Amino acid sequence: MKHYVDIFTIALRLGLTSFGGPTAHLAYFHNEYVKQKRWLSEKSYADLVALSQFLPGPASSQVGIGIGLYRGGLLGGILAFLGFTLPSVFLLIAFAMWFPTDLAFATGLLKGLQLVAVAIVAHAIIGMSQSLASDAPRQWIAFVAMATMLLFPHPFIQVGIILIAACIGRLLFTQGISRENSTSDRVPISKRGGSIALFLFFFFLFAPPIILVWKDIPMLSFFESFYQSGALVFGGGHVVLPLLEQQFVSPTGLSGETFLAGYGATQAVPGPLFTFAAYLGAVLNGPIGGLFATFAMFLPAFLLIVGALPFWDLLRNNAHMQGSVSAMNAAVLGLLIAAFYDPIWTSSMTSSVHFTIASLLFLLLQFQKWPSWKIVLLGAMIGAFFLS
Repeated sequence: MKHYVDIFTIALRLGLTSFGGPTAHLAYFHNEYVKQKRWLSEKSYADLVALSQFLPGPASSQVGIGIGLYRGGLLGGILAFLGFTLPSVFLLIAFAMWFPTDLAFATGLLKGLQLVAVAIVAHAIIGMSQSLASDAPRQWIAFVAMATMLLFPHPFIQVGIILIAACIGRLLFTQGISRENSTSDRVPISKRGGSIALFLFFFFLFAPPIILVWKDIPMLSFFESFYQSGALVFGGGHVVLPLLEQQFVSPTGLSGETFLAGYGATQAVPGPLFTFAAYLGAVLNGPIGGLFATFAMFLPAFLLIVGALPFWDLLRNNAHMQGSVSAMNAAVLGLLIAAFYDPIWTSSMTSSVHFTIASLLFLLLQFQKWPSWKIVLLGAMIGAFFLS
């Protein structure tokens, strides 16, 4: 029972302090679960991140769910999801109920939290590079992945990068990887359980549209809109924005100003950007609608990670797949570096003062070994008092 409490409380703490978007979330997870708690090895964590890049939906949430699955099975995955997601869900439902039009956010506070994200992600990249790109070939794979993502920015590009890296790794690295390097981390979900989850994913994707052709059921239509948005979008919360706008602004009578106010609020709170669904659901159907929209939006991501992990465990520990997975991990490192530059660096570093503050936060995290929650509080206070 204690480890279930630990799963929830740690995820809750991350849900309350993880500002900065999906790349920053991966950095927070790495620092907490790999560096401090050692719940997962560096390799298993990198493998989980690589898998999440293939799957549609919110990558950082799927990584968090996956860590919960490794630690505590299906219940552990549910608890990890709830802890990380509920803080932003409740904040956005409250915003929808009491501040439905606009809110003058503390710009200095938000700037400070952006600089925290710079320090956290830089710290994670350095830590992961030591194990994922330890030699010249893997360093070149990481560089090419980074350059490709920056020069040709498109959500589907990252899937192609990882697939090409897998092919290269199959040719270059398989002979040099032994059984001893296979990870011992195994997810306690059977292949039968994974198959059921994948069946449910496709059932909820195709059954509601068929039913709605024959009978108009408002709540089923509501569910379908959010479920399809969560199931068919690669690239995270920023990419899902135009799809949600198309589905809800005109057909439901929701104004563009209300829509954008909620999106701004979503970027201001910690946790995953997909919790924007909670705001939209609450505006349209009250607090219960916010919770139901969140459930529909995240359900495909949950079913996909539960369904894929048992088979991913089988593949990544296969001797013939080891080289491919090694190269994929190096490519993931390159994708994280690309995301560190754009949007994190480009949107945060607009003056020498910002660079100085981010450097201070990085020094405290990297060399003084401050915990990430202290870095978040310090960055928020610096921003609120000196950058507003």
